[in-house]
Amino acid sequence: MFSLQTMFGKGDRFYTLLESSAGAARDSAKALQALLEAHGEPLLLDGFRAARRREKELAAQISEALVNTFVTALDREDIEAMSSALYRIPKTIEKFAERYVIVAKRVEGIDFISRASLLMSATEGVSEMVAELRNGMNIGRMRKLQDRLQAVESEADRLLLEPYRSLYLGSDDPIRMMLAKDLFELMEKAIDRCRDVGNVIYSIVLKNS
Repeated sequence: MFSLQTMFGKGDRFYTLLESSAGAARDSAKALQALLEAHGEPLLLDGFRAARRREKELAAQISEALVNTFVTALDREDIEAMSSALYRIPKTIEKFAERYVIVAKRVEGIDFISRASLLMSATEGVSEMVAELRNGMNIGRMRKLQDRLQAVESEADRLLLEPYRSLYLGSDDPIRMMLAKDLFELMEKAIDRCRDVGNVIYSIVLKNS
């Protein structure tokens, strides 16, 4: 069976960097849950900024390591694509957090927490898929993880559509409606970013299995 140890040469460093990158995305989702539970406490934004800085530093380390490591069994573009996709998750979550803090009082009473729980599940799924790379190109195991991530995305799509009917038909505050719509769309985009990572990983496994 093909091993990523061959792909990365001294592969442990890449495993660790990618797993840390997935961990930063998961930390962003966890920070979002805390922010929503605190109804937009501005001081909690520090957690998002720290996760974003960490993700940026890890992406830079991966790029530098690729320059200094001989990679033959996988196109370096695949590794860069995985790193780039991981970086976009905390970036999108931070954007949601910054906007939510500004308008928290205006959108009070709208349920973002249940959607944030799905985002948390999606980032956990991403972390599992990245961690599974250490075990090689096990297509069966990776397909199960990919299917689970896709199921989370499908449930998120369903839940994210539900509020629109009440927002459009039952709201007498068009500004509140538009603010909520913007936030729901950012939440959906963050979950889509998790799906993107899963797709990159699964395509790598398919190509090398």
